[in-house]
Amino acid sequence: MNRRDLLKAMGALALVPAALRPSAARAAEGQARRVIFFYYPDGVAGPSQNGEPSLWHPTGGETGFSLPACSEPLEAWRDHCVWFTGLSMGGTDSGSHPGGAKKLLTASDGGNGESIDQYLSRTVGANSPWRHLYLGAGANANNPSGDKHITYFAPGQSITPEDNPRRAFQALFGSGGAVPTPSTGGGVAVDPVKRSVLDAALAELDAYRTRLGAVEQTKLSLHLDALREVERRIVGSDTSDPLTPVASCDSPSLDTGGFGDGELYDPSRFPAVLRAQIDLMVLAMACGMTRVGTIQGSQHTSELIMSRFPGSEMYDPGFDMRSHQASHYGASHDASHREFADYVKQRRWWASQFGYLLQRLADTPEGDGSMLDHSLVVLCTEVCDGNTHLHDNMPFLLAGSGGGSVRTGRHLDVGYRRHGDLWVSVGRAMGASLDRFGDASSGVVPGLLA
Repeated sequence: MNRRDLLKAMGALALVPAALRPSAARAAEGQARRVIFFYYPDGVAGPSQNGEPSLWHPTGGETGFSLPACSEPLEAWRDHCVWFTGLSMGGTDSGSHPGGAKKLLTASDGGNGESIDQYLSRTVGANSPWRHLYLGAGANANNPSGDKHITYFAPGQSITPEDNPRRAFQALFGSGGAVPTPSTGGGVAVDPVKRSVLDAALAELDAYRTRLGAVEQTKLSLHLDALREVERRIVGSDTSDPLTPVASCDSPSLDTGGFGDGELYDPSRFPAVLRAQIDLMVLAMACGMTRVGTIQGSQHTSELIMSRFPGSEMYDPGFDMRSHQASHYGASHDASHREFADYVKQRRWWASQFGYLLQRLADTPEGDGSMLDHSLVVLCTEVCDGNTHLHDNMPFLLAGSGGGSVRTGRHLDVGYRRHGDLWVSVGRAMGASLDRFGDASSGVVPGLLA
C-alpha cells in the first residue's frame, strides 16, 4: 500500500469506534443529550401595525396561559414547552428578513459570528460520528444566496443544508438496498433503504484487505469480526439502559416514497420531503450519530406555494398563495383579507409540523422515558410579525425538558432580553461552559433552567 492508501485506510478505521460508541449520545444526568433547531420562514401574525395583539404569543401568566390561533395546534404539547415573550434580536437590520436570518442562530449583527448549532457541534458534540446534521426542505430552491441559510461556521460564512433525504440517509447509513422512488405508474415503491451502520465504514476496509499479506489479512478479518460482534451486542442490548440507542440501527430505514429526486422543489411534495427529513433527524439521533441538528424548512422571503399542500387547511389548487406573499397581509388582522386568512393557516401548519417532530421524539423510548424527555427542540424564525419584519418579541419556543435541565409547561415574560441569552441557556443545558453568546448577551434566561 502506498502512503495515501494507508492513510485512507487508517481514516476509515477511525470511523468505526465512533459509530459504535453509544457514548456519542451520552450526557450527564440533568443535561440534555441532544438539541434540534427547527426553522420556518416569514415570521408569525404578531402584534399588528394597528395595535392588535399577537396571534402567536401566549396570553396570561407563567402557567395559566392561553394559546391564540397561530400557536393553538401546539396545545397538546404545552406541558412540554417553554413559551417566551420579550426576546429580541436587537435593532440592527430590524425590518429585514436577511438581517434576521443572519442574526437568528449567531446572535451577531450581519451574521458576523459562529451560529449556536456550530458552536455546540464542536464542543459538546465533538465526539459524535456527525458533529452537526443540517437538513433542509426546499432550503436550496432557486439557487439561493448564502444569507438564505441560517447556520454559520465562521463570520459571514454560512453552510448549505442537504435538501435530499435520500442523499442524507446514504451519507449517514450507507447506500446499500433499494432507494424508494415513485414508480412510472404513479404508485410508490416502498422498499426502504436498509444498511448496517458499520457497513459504510467497513466496505472500504474490505477493499484494502485484498492488498495485505496473509498474516495481515487474518488479523484484519479478526478485528472486523470483533467489531461486528460489538455492533450486534449494542443493537441487541437492554433498552432500559438510558445510554443505549434504541432505534433499529442495525437495519435503519427511511420512507421516502412520497417524492422523487426530481420533485424536491415541487410544492405539492414539500410536506412529504419535510416529514422525511424530520424522520431522518430523529433516526440519526436515536442511533447516536449526532447530538446537534438543524432542520431548515424553506428560506426567508419564501416563494413556497403553500396553497398546494394536499390535505392542509390552506389547500386551494385554483389559487397560488406563497408564504412571503401571505405574510404581507396589511396593517390589520382582518380575516376578510385573503392574505391574512391564509397566513394564519400557514403559521398553524408550521406549528403542526413542529408538533410532528415532538411526537416522533416522544414515541421513541429512551432510558426511563422518551427521546423528548432527554432533548431540547427549538422552534424559530427570522422575524416576529411577517408584515412589519421587526426583530423584537421573537416567537421562539423551546420544547423538551433536556434530561431535567429545563422546567417546561411555562410562559416566560422576560420583559426585554437579547435572544443570545436563550442560546447561552441551551448551551448550558447541553453541558457547554458558556456565559455569553453573540453581540449583547448577558447570561442565561432567568428562571429557564432547573
